[in-house]
Amino acid sequence: MTDEVRVLYNHTCPVCRFEIDGYRRRAVRDGLPVRFDKLDLAADWGLTPDEAARRLHVWQDGRVLSGMDAFRALWSAMPRWRWLARITDWPVVRPLANGIYDRIAAPLLYRAHVRRVARL
Repeated sequence: MTDEVRVLYNHTCPVCRFEIDGYRRRAVRDGLPVRFDKLDLAADWGLTPDEAARRLHVWQDGRVLSGMDAFRALWSAMPRWRWLARITDWPVVRPLANGIYDRIAAPLLYRAHVRRVARL
């Protein structure tokens, strides 16, 4: 892979930060062209901070992907995670993985984000 993959993530979310930190360590260790942007750079992506906080976003091949498509793009860029990108793209698994992320994981993490921001 020669093109850089950029990841826009919610650095204020402990769960998101923990997961992304793992990907970042692996990318640095393996010398992968993956860059990690915090929510502060949402405007550079054409997103508001609120839009960016709702889902994971990945810039790949000149387009912004979000949700499970973003995860699959990130995993595809990382040799040790490519298997997960392939499995979550299987015809039976894809709608299930997308549904779990869209209806459960992303909304839960976003609600926690809103509560954290309200406390500040």
